[in-house]
Amino acid sequence: MSAVPLDLQIETLLKKVAAGGGPAPETLTVAENRAFGRAFGALAGDPVPVADVRDTTVPADGRDIPVRIYRPFAQPGAGPLPVTLFFHGGGWVFGDLDTQDDIARTVTSRSGTIVVSVDYRLAPEHRFPAAVDDACAALAWVADNAPGFGGDGERIAVFGESAGGNLAAVLAQESLRRGGPRIMLQVLAYPAVDRFDDSPSMYESMAGPVLSRSYLEWFWGAYLSTPDQGADPRVSPARSRELAGLAPAVIVTAENDPLRDQGDHYARKLADAGVPVQHLPVEGAVHGFLSFTGSVQLSRDVLNQLADAVATAFN
Repeated sequence: MSAVPLDLQIETLLKKVAAGGGPAPETLTVAENRAFGRAFGALAGDPVPVADVRDTTVPADGRDIPVRIYRPFAQPGAGPLPVTLFFHGGGWVFGDLDTQDDIARTVTSRSGTIVVSVDYRLAPEHRFPAAVDDACAALAWVADNAPGFGGDGERIAVFGESAGGNLAAVLAQESLRRGGPRIMLQVLAYPAVDRFDDSPSMYESMAGPVLSRSYLEWFWGAYLSTPDQGADPRVSPARSRELAGLAPAVIVTAENDPLRDQGDHYARKLADAGVPVQHLPVEGAVHGFLSFTGSVQLSRDVLNQLADAVATAFN
């Protein structure tokens, strides 16, 4: 039973996707779920044009982290541009530089910032804290190397959706704790921020759509090595007691999402700690809806709003 009626275009899309049938995703293998994630990425529609896209790698502790750099169309002589560090969703298990390409392109195009999308290591092959370590390494690399791709390493935003929202929230805390690099804005779209959340939305949207509670448990099981890791603020940033001084936040929650209340709770905790917060609760939306821009106007509108918030942060 949904908490409120679904947006009609989202409902139509989900019926079309469900028409294929198939078992519950939490009963599938990791490889099958990754294929599902790639299919999900195809719901975005035609790619938004940007000035330039190039792939490179970030060296970190003897490994290379793939990243994709998107440059916006800019006025000649505009000078170094702010940088948005982007983390895709996929429950820390799937997702790559292609699955949320549309989000990265839209943010680049509308915000006028260079977007650096990070292909962090995935679980269960690389469990916590591998993804966090990669996020921290990518932030440090951008701060040090931004001039090499036309960016300003002192004007950085982080943007993540779902599991990527978790990483963006964690990164904002880690950068403050470590004394830099400074983050000027954190954009968190329906983030997972509390492993032990047991709030009403966990029951209202227990069966999904898109993200059910049992599917969420499947992701947590793949990401964490032991249950007690869930108490670590690098897993559950909403459990941190050190929130004062964090970068201003824009937090999107979807009404029909088990993660709705933890996102709402985190927004309130940040505000109570004196952090400027813009909370956007989206009625009729489901988890992952920013990937539906191909056919859902609500998805396009909210994604545009988030990109505009990034632009505003640097103006």
